[in-house]
Amino acid sequence: MQLNAACKGYPSHLTPIELKDVDRQGWQLLQGDLSFPLAVLKDSALKHNLDWMQDFCRSRGLDIAPHGKTTMSPELYTRQLAAGAWGISFANVFQAGLGARHGVHRIIIANQVLQAVDLDSLSALLQAHAGLQVYFLVDSLAQLRCIESWRVQRQSTTVFTVLLELGIEGKRTGCRDHEEAFTLARAIRLSPAVQLVGIECYEGALATCHHAHDRANVAALMARVQKMATACEAEQCFETDEVLITAGGSAIFDLVAEHLKPHLRRPVRGILRSGCYLTHDHVQYRQHLICVAERLNLQETLRPAIELISVVQSCPEPGLAILAMGKRDVSYDLDMPVPEWRADLGDVRTRGVPAHWSVTALNDQHAYLRFDAQAPQDQHPVVGQLLGCGISHPCTTFDKWRWMPVVDDDYRVVDAVSVNF
Repeated sequence: MQLNAACKGYPSHLTPIELKDVDRQGWQLLQGDLSFPLAVLKDSALKHNLDWMQDFCRSRGLDIAPHGKTTMSPELYTRQLAAGAWGISFANVFQAGLGARHGVHRIIIANQVLQAVDLDSLSALLQAHAGLQVYFLVDSLAQLRCIESWRVQRQSTTVFTVLLELGIEGKRTGCRDHEEAFTLARAIRLSPAVQLVGIECYEGALATCHHAHDRANVAALMARVQKMATACEAEQCFETDEVLITAGGSAIFDLVAEHLKPHLRRPVRGILRSGCYLTHDHVQYRQHLICVAERLNLQETLRPAIELISVVQSCPEPGLAILAMGKRDVSYDLDMPVPEWRADLGDVRTRGVPAHWSVTALNDQHAYLRFDAQAPQDQHPVVGQLLGCGISHPCTTFDKWRWMPVVDDDYRVVDAVSVNF
């Protein structure tokens, strides 16, 4: 990827460079070497989170196929695979294509695939990449008939490997009861278009941070998985030597981890799909990981790795500062950005922000920073000052950028990643 004037955050007066050459530029963000607002990744936190999650999985005999839709960044997939990830998960065929083109050999599409054009693309992807393994979800006879109809119309010999999805009433996709799912598993076994290799579910919609509630509801869901896996094995519905059982969002993955290896006669591979663990955040997932730490009696879990750096562009009235960032730059679907640090341009290090500073609203390009106008003057924001904010929900910050610098703890740029939404 080339960085140039079309890339937000890259100063338009600079000569275009290749992404891989970023570390040679000597950029220091506190010196103002790049344009703000700018989303950045902290290298030390990325490394910590990779190691922490890999240790979590390894100690439980599990694998991880982190959800690549979170970042849509091949450079981060490379880091995750190098740290031991079994594969990468995606939400659709378009995203799976990005992974395949960048060396991902095992892909879970954690969603239904049924449109003819997507089946065309997936079939072509499998033919173009030798050794590529792709698994997607099936949750209805209607979807299965779409796949079979496509196969006949295209006179295709492609046989897709699929996972039976169990769902939760009132939530997203997936079979709602055992009989419905078992009928579908039998139909898959008889279909020439697909092979059943495992079972999938998603527990994230159950997360409340109330331990007893979450534990009971996850246990009930995973008991359904155990029952279905046992029934499918008894009826010889699985067409694989190794059964895949996969679940695990980024909130209560510790609870499903207890149940990802159901007792079967053949080998079982339990696969978590947490995606947000890599960058974590400062609000939504931080709170969930506090709950994980309480359940597991841990002193430390994941560290926030993603920040949005902005600049104070105006202080138009007492108690209000306007920041040069907005809905086009940072997530706001769950929580407002959280002020974490401030620095004057040219500082060598950051310092904390007063407790009374808070971002209360966003426009497209502006953020409203409220503060106590009666506080001492050195606790007031100043025009031109840099402000680093934590975010809530990394998925909806990544999709606003084409690239992100990776910085060390002193905000020197040491690497960069592309983002491909």
